[in-house]
Amino acid sequence: MDDREAEQFIYDTDISWEDLGGGLRRKVMGYDENIMMVKVEFEQGGVGTLHSHFHTQMSYVESGEFEIIIGEVRKTLKKGDAYHIPPNIEHGALCLQAGTLVDIFTPMREDFVK
Repeated sequence: MDDREAEQFIYDTDISWEDLGGGLRRKVMGYDENIMMVKVEFEQGGVGTLHSHFHTQMSYVESGEFEIIIGEVRKTLKKGDAYHIPPNIEHGALCLQAGTLVDIFTPMREDFVK
Protein backbone atom coordinates (compact mmCIF):
# COMPACT_ATOMS: atom_id res chain seq x y z
CA MET A 1 0.00 0.00 0.00
CA ASP A 2 1.29 3.47 -0.92
CA ASP A 3 1.89 5.76 2.08
CA ARG A 4 -0.54 8.32 0.66
CA GLU A 5 -3.46 5.91 0.40
CA ALA A 6 -6.18 6.84 2.89
CA GLU A 7 -4.02 9.43 4.69
CA GLN A 8 -6.15 11.96 6.56
CA PHE A 9 -3.52 14.70 6.80
CA ILE A 10 -1.25 15.26 3.83
CA TYR A 11 1.84 17.46 3.92
CA ASP A 12 3.03 18.82 0.58
CA THR A 13 6.66 18.87 1.74
CA ASP A 14 6.56 15.10 2.37
CA ILE A 15 5.79 14.30 -1.28
CA SER A 16 8.35 14.36 -4.10
CA TRP A 17 7.60 15.65 -7.58
CA GLU A 18 7.48 13.13 -10.43
CA ASP A 19 9.00 14.53 -13.65
CA LEU A 20 6.61 13.91 -16.55
CA GLY A 21 8.83 15.57 -19.16
CA GLY A 22 7.89 18.43 -21.46
CA GLY A 23 7.86 20.98 -18.65
CA LEU A 24 5.38 19.10 -16.45
CA ARG A 25 5.71 17.41 -13.09
CA ARG A 26 3.15 16.00 -10.65
CA LYS A 27 2.53 15.01 -7.06
CA VAL A 28 -0.09 12.45 -6.12
CA MET A 29 -1.29 14.14 -2.95
CA GLY A 30 -3.60 11.44 -1.66
CA TYR A 31 -6.27 8.95 -2.59
CA ASP A 32 -8.49 6.05 -1.72
CA GLU A 33 -10.37 3.80 -4.13
CA ASN A 34 -13.06 6.46 -4.70
CA ILE A 35 -11.14 9.72 -5.10
CA MET A 36 -7.66 11.10 -5.85
CA MET A 37 -6.01 14.54 -5.64
CA VAL A 38 -3.03 15.34 -7.87
CA LYS A 39 -1.01 18.55 -8.30
CA VAL A 40 0.45 19.16 -11.77
CA GLU A 41 3.02 21.92 -12.18
CA PHE A 42 3.57 23.36 -15.68
CA GLU A 43 6.36 25.48 -17.10
CA GLN A 44 5.18 28.14 -19.56
CA GLY A 45 4.48 26.39 -22.88
CA GLY A 46 4.00 22.99 -21.20
CA VAL A 47 1.29 20.85 -22.79
CA GLY A 48 -1.09 18.39 -21.18
CA THR A 49 -1.69 16.39 -24.36
CA LEU A 50 -5.23 15.64 -25.50
CA HIS A 51 -6.51 12.45 -23.89
CA SER A 52 -9.61 10.92 -22.34
CA HIS A 53 -10.33 8.50 -19.50
CA PHE A 54 -13.36 6.97 -17.78
CA HIS A 55 -12.82 9.03 -14.62
CA THR A 56 -14.77 12.17 -13.77
CA GLN A 57 -12.30 15.01 -13.24
CA MET A 58 -12.52 18.44 -11.67
CA SER A 59 -9.52 20.75 -11.69
CA TYR A 60 -8.64 23.97 -9.89
CA VAL A 61 -6.16 26.52 -11.24
CA GLU A 62 -3.94 27.10 -8.21
CA SER A 63 -1.67 29.48 -10.12
CA GLY A 64 -0.75 30.54 -13.65
CA GLU A 65 -2.85 30.77 -16.80
CA PHE A 66 -3.98 27.90 -19.02
CA GLU A 67 -5.85 27.28 -22.23
CA ILE A 68 -8.09 24.34 -21.37
CA ILE A 69 -9.65 22.22 -24.10
CA ILE A 70 -12.70 20.08 -23.24
CA GLY A 71 -14.24 18.40 -26.27
CA GLU A 72 -14.48 21.14 -28.91
CA VAL A 73 -14.44 24.04 -26.42
CA ARG A 74 -11.32 26.10 -25.57
CA LYS A 75 -11.27 28.53 -22.66
CA THR A 76 -8.55 30.53 -20.94
CA LEU A 77 -8.53 30.05 -17.17
CA LYS A 78 -6.50 31.80 -14.48
CA LYS A 79 -5.72 31.43 -10.78
CA GLY A 80 -8.90 30.67 -8.85
CA ASP A 81 -10.84 29.25 -11.81
CA ALA A 82 -11.91 25.60 -12.13
CA TYR A 83 -13.32 23.17 -14.68
CA HIS A 84 -15.22 19.87 -14.85
CA ILE A 85 -14.55 17.02 -17.28
CA PRO A 86 -17.18 14.28 -17.63
CA PRO A 87 -16.00 10.71 -18.26
CA ASN A 88 -14.63 9.81 -21.71
CA ILE A 89 -14.44 13.42 -23.01
CA GLU A 90 -11.18 14.35 -24.77
CA HIS A 91 -9.36 17.18 -22.98
CA GLY A 92 -5.98 18.82 -22.62
CA ALA A 93 -4.17 21.94 -21.45
CA LEU A 94 -1.65 24.47 -22.74
CA CYS A 95 0.19 26.51 -20.12
CA LEU A 96 0.21 30.19 -21.09
CA GLN A 97 1.83 31.36 -17.84
CA ALA A 98 3.71 28.96 -15.53
CA GLY A 99 1.44 27.52 -12.87
CA THR A 100 -0.15 24.59 -11.10
CA LEU A 101 -3.39 22.67 -11.58
CA VAL A 102 -4.97 20.65 -8.76
CA ASP A 103 -6.83 17.68 -10.28
CA ILE A 104 -9.46 15.59 -8.50
CA PHE A 105 -10.45 12.24 -10.01
CA THR A 106 -13.21 9.80 -9.20
CA PRO A 107 -12.59 6.97 -9.02
CA MET A 108 -8.87 7.25 -8.27
CA ARG A 109 -6.37 6.91 -11.15
CA GLU A 110 -4.78 3.50 -10.61
CA ASP A 111 -2.43 4.22 -13.51
CA PHE A 112 -0.85 7.06 -11.47
CA VAL A 113 0.25 4.78 -8.61
CA LYS A 114 1.24 1.72 -10.69
